[in-house]
Amino acid sequence: MGYVFRVRMASFFAGAATASFVGFYVLYKDYKVAHDSISQQVQGLHEGLDRRISALETLKQTEASQPASAAE
Repeated sequence: MGYVFRVRMASFFAGAATASFVGFYVLYKDYKVAHDSISQQVQGLHEGLDRRISALETLKQTEASQPASAAE
């Protein structure tokens, strides 16, 4: 009876270890997918903000150069 119990316990712990490894792998992949998705969203917002800042800087430069040319 002791041998059968040890075999069952070994099988149980081997299955539990395999299930936990698979679970951690699935969670890791889910984390990576979510991280990539959020990273792409933030990158899109950052690019839009950079375009807006560049447009404002260009507008500021054109406004600054207009009074100088009008004074001449």
